[in-house]
Amino acid sequence: MFDLAFTVDAQDTTTPLTLAIDQAVIAGWTGRDPVARDKHIAELEAIGIARPATTPIYYRVAARRLTTADSIEVSGGDSSGEVEFVLIGWQGRVFVGAGSDHTDRKVETYSVTVSKQMCDKVMAPVLWEIEDVAGHWDRLILRSHAWIDGARVLYQEGTLDAMLAVEDLIRLGFGGKGLPDGCAMFGGTFAAKGGIRPASRFEFELEDPVLKRSIRHAYDVIALPVLG
Repeated sequence: MFDLAFTVDAQDTTTPLTLAIDQAVIAGWTGRDPVARDKHIAELEAIGIARPATTPIYYRVAARRLTTADSIEVSGGDSSGEVEFVLIGWQGRVFVGAGSDHTDRKVETYSVTVSKQMCDKVMAPVLWEIEDVAGHWDRLILRSHAWIDGARVLYQEGTLDAMLAVEDLIRLGFGGKGLPDGCAMFGGTFAAKGGIRPASRFEFELEDPVLKRSIRHAYDVIALPVLG
């Protein structure tokens, strides 16, 4: 267990909140639309990553992989980010944030579970109360930009009506118990425009077009040499 510091944006006020995190879960293949879901599966198969055993699937990673830093270090040049919404359970409540499931794609070709453990998972340091967005959840927008060869490109974009609803995502992962306190769960992603590829910097956001606000964060990717 370790502490992560956030700010809760409740529209008319902001409140600092430190959460004790003891579980990190990466939910994969969470698409509500089987066509879009299969497109992402095919995208990964194209780079040698096997189909999942089930859809959705819930990977566990070390909680300490979570960070709100503005840079991460990775081994070699075969990793990339993925924008996702993040749900965090705390004292029976659920908060919503945004994060990047940064993953080593080379390792992913032989073990998805191990690949999820290879890289830090970056979160934005701002959260929303889920009650504030529950009524228009499907209209929320996930978006990412990547810096590739010196150019900033739109990398992913989509609305959450393409993803499993929150209650279904939690029920399928945790049964009737609800999201456990201290658990941060990444909720899935969209196919990359132009295909999955590494970037030197990754920017991601969760936009609420109804309440006219966004959660944004960005981080640099520092590739360490792989020797021998």
